Amino acid sequence: MFATLAALAGPVAAQHATAPAAAQAALAARQQELSAIAPVAASLSAVRAKLAADRAYLQASAGELAYSVAALAPVAEATIETQAPDSYLQGDPADSLYRVARASLNRGRFADASNQFRELRRRYPQSGYVANAMYWEAFALYREGGAERLRRAASVLDEAQSKYPQATTAGDASTLAVRVRGELARLGDKDAAAAIAADASGAVEAPEAPEPPEAAGSVRGVRPPRMRVPVARPVRVRLSDRCGNDDESDMKVAALNALLQMDADKAVPILKQVLARRDSSSVCLRRKAVFLVSQKKTEATEDILLDAARNDPDPEVKEQAVFWLSQVGTEKAVTALDSILRRSDDQALQEKALFALSQHHSPRAAAALRGYVERKDVSDDMREKAVFWLGQSEDPENDAFLRTVYGRTESGALKQKILFALSQSRGKENQQFLLDVARNKDETVEVRKQALFWAGQSGSIGTPELASLYGTIPDREMREQIIFVLSQRSDAAAMDKLIDIARKDPDPELRKRALFWVGQSKDPRATQLLQDILTDK
Repeated sequence: MFATLAALAGPVAAQHATAPAAAQAALAARQQELSAIAPVAASLSAVRAKLAADRAYLQASAGELAYSVAALAPVAEATIETQAPDSYLQGDPADSLYRVARASLNRGRFADASNQFRELRRRYPQSGYVANAMYWEAFALYREGGAERLRRAASVLDEAQSKYPQATTAGDASTLAVRVRGELARLGDKDAAAAIAADASGAVEAPEAPEPPEAAGSVRGVRPPRMRVPVARPVRVRLSDRCGNDDESDMKVAALNALLQMDADKAVPILKQVLARRDSSSVCLRRKAVFLVSQKKTEATEDILLDAARNDPDPEVKEQAVFWLSQVGTEKAVTALDSILRRSDDQALQEKALFALSQHHSPRAAAALRGYVERKDVSDDMREKAVFWLGQSEDPENDAFLRTVYGRTESGALKQKILFALSQSRGKENQQFLLDVARNKDETVEVRKQALFWAGQSGSIGTPELASLYGTIPDREMREQIIFVLSQRSDAAAMDKLIDIARKDPDPELRKRALFWVGQSKDPRATQLLQDILTDK
């Protein structure tokens, strides 16, 4: 803005260089007056901060979509190492060959890599690299694909697990072996298919409890020593943090996933049994199993997810089950989700249920969301989330409900969320409602400004209608908001109104504000206005 003024002021000042001293003094006074526009920049920062807050709200609401397939797929897919590390045994005779093989692998030249890692084992059988080289050789063969190479990969992994069970890649090798067998099974290898089925079935079994130690003092004549028994204090641990590197769980998930791709009819009952487990060691496995269940729509899918959502003791399993119920478009699922809203005290679970209901697009699901908005026993924050999802439906019945419930709402924050939700539907009645709120002197200025802003963002309200508000609303703060709303439009009518305000409004502060926004435009009339002001026209 100020660069524009400076650029204009230069030529104008040159034109007046030979003018009388009085004219030059007048020009200097006018330039000084224009410098008062600087405070408007602070106002602009405040406006931008408000917009940033609005965007943050949208991002927070849309954050439910973090439970989308793309977000959860990596959780369900057992992870393995795919990039060989830098050389770590300088001085080892195989170090140079390892570097070459590693470079080939990490650049995707899998045929070269498998040959080079195999050559490393042949030439340097005593090298410290051999144990992990076997994993990387098998991984390269797996990435090449094809029945012959997959069988070689399986053979190398079996040998590695037998010879080097303590290798740093041992856990990854077990998971990779399951993947290799899964690929072989898909190619028709019956032995591999049987192995996969056995591995998957193993996920159902809970580990045996350890044998209790013999009681101290069981030997006659020996008195047990007196011991101080520490008092156990509860430690809050995020279970999701414990699932990041669970090799055994990853191997079982890989087996379940492979079986699911081979034969869903066999896999789904096994997954159901996995989710029925309640031992603490199966938590990570159950979390991943929920995703796998959701990916195959069978007659049992809905009941399995419903059971997990209602009965699993782990909060994360429950939340994921509720989320995936959003993809099950039945009335039974809607009933279950509604019951979660009514009976659960878990706010995170309720948030997932609100989202899941919003995805059903059925009258009963919408009625459940509307009922939640009207509840007085839940926080405004949760009611706002329900309002948000209702606003995404573009359903006239939901719009009419929001307009009605607005009048019964006391919370200013909730009112603003209702205004935003109505602005998303873009119906004529909604846009007129926003304008009515903006005109309503009984509302707070902040609520009226929000209504005006969202009305301005709608393409269904013409600029002349917005411009006409300027003459009917005397409040300065509201007029400032009208100026801002007009500045966000790129049509000629908006610029006409801003120029008119900058030239004629009796309030100098409002003239300055309009002039500021005119100065942000590339419209030729903006340049002309600034020149006229500088030359006293």
